[in-house]
Amino acid sequence: MIFAYYMHDLSPYVIKFTDKIAIHWYGLAYVLGFYLTYRVMYFLAKRGLSEIKPEAVADFITLVSLFGLVLGGRLGYMLLYNFDEFIHAPWTFFLLNQGGMASHGGIAGTTLFCGWYAWKHKISWAGIGDSIVCGAPLGIFLGRIANFINGELFGHVTTVPWAMKFPTELLHEDFVKQGGSEALREEVWQNGLQHSPDIIAYFKKHSDRLPPLEEVLHPRHPSQLYEALGEGLLLSAILIFLRLRFPRLRQGIITGLFFILYAIARISLEFVRQPDSGSSMIMGLTKGQFFSTFMFIVGGVFIAYGMIWGKSPPGLPVAAQAPEKA
Repeated sequence: MIFAYYMHDLSPYVIKFTDKIAIHWYGLAYVLGFYLTYRVMYFLAKRGLSEIKPEAVADFITLVSLFGLVLGGRLGYMLLYNFDEFIHAPWTFFLLNQGGMASHGGIAGTTLFCGWYAWKHKISWAGIGDSIVCGAPLGIFLGRIANFINGELFGHVTTVPWAMKFPTELLHEDFVKQGGSEALREEVWQNGLQHSPDIIAYFKKHSDRLPPLEEVLHPRHPSQLYEALGEGLLLSAILIFLRLRFPRLRQGIITGLFFILYAIARISLEFVRQPDSGSSMIMGLTKGQFFSTFMFIVGGVFIAYGMIWGKSPPGLPVAAQAPEKA
């Protein structure tokens, strides 16, 4: 049976004013992710389930977004995935408009910033973590949706009925390894065609000498959508449910569960995701999988801390506190 696979042709722009000025879906995803995280943390704070007071949540989110997530995500990308360029041209760190963010770097940066914030304000680091991890996966969800809109980070070749064809496959080095034309790939690169609509339009314009685009592309897993659900929406739903269902759960346990559940989702879903161009394997694992293994250790440490030294959230209503023994 031959399926008419969906051809990805989504524009990366929400609004494009000029060739250099535009609002990108990826940037909008970050803004909405910060806002949703703020709403979740504020919701928990109002119910006494957060170390941070409701009136302080907005300032905290602003600071952690900039100094934790954005700077951490960018630095993580440069160190983990683009180290050579970072060493030889360190100023490229500031070229955020060219893309390049690592979720592991963002998580690490956010964790360290929360530690500093807790020290400065003399509150529980684990308690802050228990709040932010409930909302942060919603930002991951939106980020993966933006990856899908951009046509990047697609999956392996497959024949499942919901497989999709991504024109940006032509930019990937594995396009040639999987039987594609090196000359065609070079032509796409040299013409600066980095987005699906541009590639589709180029093929239509030169249809007299180029093969139909559908014939040169491979059907692939829409792994961005898998990750959006597994690393984002489902993870946030689980953690919010646990936070509300067990309000007296000791501080640190929710944070630890985030690290462990994220690692499980990331490692599992990367088995269907095509590694980035030029990305080498580490001990038989992709870089994303390899770096995720360390999250099991971090998660275990937070859970152990919570079980041994953790306390219940300090702002719970009296009715939610355990009765004192006579």
